[in-house]
Amino acid sequence: MNLLQSPLSRAKKTAGNLMFFVLVIFVFSNYSYAQKVDSTFSLFDGSSLNGWKTVKSGNSKYWKVTDGVIIGGDGETKIPSNTYLHTTQTFEDFELRFLFRISGNHDQGLINSGAQYRSIIEGNKIVGYQADIGKGYWGDIYDEHRRAKLVGGSLDILKHILNEEGWNSYIVRCKGNKHELYINGVKVSEYVEKDPDIPSKGVIGFQLHSGGNAKVEFKYITITIL
Repeated sequence: MNLLQSPLSRAKKTAGNLMFFVLVIFVFSNYSYAQKVDSTFSLFDGSSLNGWKTVKSGNSKYWKVTDGVIIGGDGETKIPSNTYLHTTQTFEDFELRFLFRISGNHDQGLINSGAQYRSIIEGNKIVGYQADIGKGYWGDIYDEHRRAKLVGGSLDILKHILNEEGWNSYIVRCKGNKHELYINGVKVSEYVEKDPDIPSKGVIGFQLHSGGNAKVEFKYITITIL
């Protein structure tokens, strides 16, 4: 240190060093924020089914895009067998968010849907976890084509805010072996996978259940990689 340096000079130097330190923190914090933003992206371009496909190619007739919404079924035609639309990409640890709506005549058959996740395609079947959608099944975690129902959804709070005939939000969060489902911001179910042989990575998908004349709609589909 230069002992002859004036107090003013030393103050300026200290202020300069402090400003440099602040700028470094600012740059790195913004870099971290940018990284976080970049890890969230849309799975749906809003106008086409690019990046998506049906498990059975013949079932593509049941799926379409209209006004920025993925639609399965038409609410009039009875669905002969379960059909699934799924991503061509696979995901492991993530938070999936989307809005959904389901409609149909419950007197004419089962009106049901769900979001597949960490699922694998085996021939003409999709095998994996499903975040259930529909009357009597809200928030259930189901293991499609494998172990059936894993845990039931809690409606204690959800029943007060669920719009069964309108738009609702879903969050599916998977980190390691822990699964959490939220509908309209309310945590409805949680599951911890204890079987190490169950795949922890797979596609995201949507189901249109057979038996009824269901119409299911999905929009604002985003995923954040955890």
